[in-house]
Amino acid sequence: MKNAGATTGPLLPWLLMNLQPMNRTRIKQLLQHGRISVNGVTVTQHDHELQPGDKVEIGKHTTSPHLARLGIKIVHEDDAIVIIDKPFGLLTVGTDTQKVDTAIARLNEALEPRHSRAFLVHRLDRETSGLLLFAKNTDVRDTLQEMWEKVTKQYLAIVVGTPTPPEGVAESFLLEGPDLKMRKSVDPEAKLARTSYKFVKRTGRYSLMEITLETGRKHQIRVHLADMGCPVIGDEKYGSKHNPARRLGLHSWKLALPHPVTKKLIEVESALPAVLAAIV
Repeated sequence: MKNAGATTGPLLPWLLMNLQPMNRTRIKQLLQHGRISVNGVTVTQHDHELQPGDKVEIGKHTTSPHLARLGIKIVHEDDAIVIIDKPFGLLTVGTDTQKVDTAIARLNEALEPRHSRAFLVHRLDRETSGLLLFAKNTDVRDTLQEMWEKVTKQYLAIVVGTPTPPEGVAESFLLEGPDLKMRKSVDPEAKLARTSYKFVKRTGRYSLMEITLETGRKHQIRVHLADMGCPVIGDEKYGSKHNPARRLGLHSWKLALPHPVTKKLIEVESALPAVLAAIV
């Protein structure tokens, strides 16, 4: 652990000065892979502003025992936003049947000692893992929701078969039925859903797909891939009969957005979980 002393300014120049002879590329790799923390919080942005007395820790994974116990990992945090890596099987927020153990509840427990709080910006399905963005106050929440179309939201999906064509845009109007499934519909209440997709690789009967959300409708990735004849593995709700990972094969792997306060570009990534990566 190193003390920044009286230093102020961006993190990267400080690292270049204090980690000689390590080069810029290696230092950026450490940042990208979550191997640097400031005051116990993982930092991935090279322009993070250091303040006098900050404690910089380098060279090991920085998830605290408290966060590990809570089962979440903070991948980016500043005064306005916090992004976590949500595990499979955890609700984003409470429902009528599950009000207590949720991602936002666990995050708020982690933030409480710092007198901070998370506010909901968007959701991930319980069965989906990966990056989940929260605001730290209601003004930032409102700003993020207003600029949501400027946020790049990319997923990795493991599907049965290979779509034809291997790259394109799926578009349909979706409506939720009494069984809580989303389906194509000509009903005036149905909402437009657009999903960009790209084939990445195939291993045996399964394919890895990169997905970019252009709208944010419930289950739209799962519906569109199933409609192409390539349901996501583990997705019994939408017709998949294959479940080699014993979980849904969908992972939120990349978020990119202009920071709601500073306007600087924030980009974070989360690697495909090992149980899914082993399949493809």
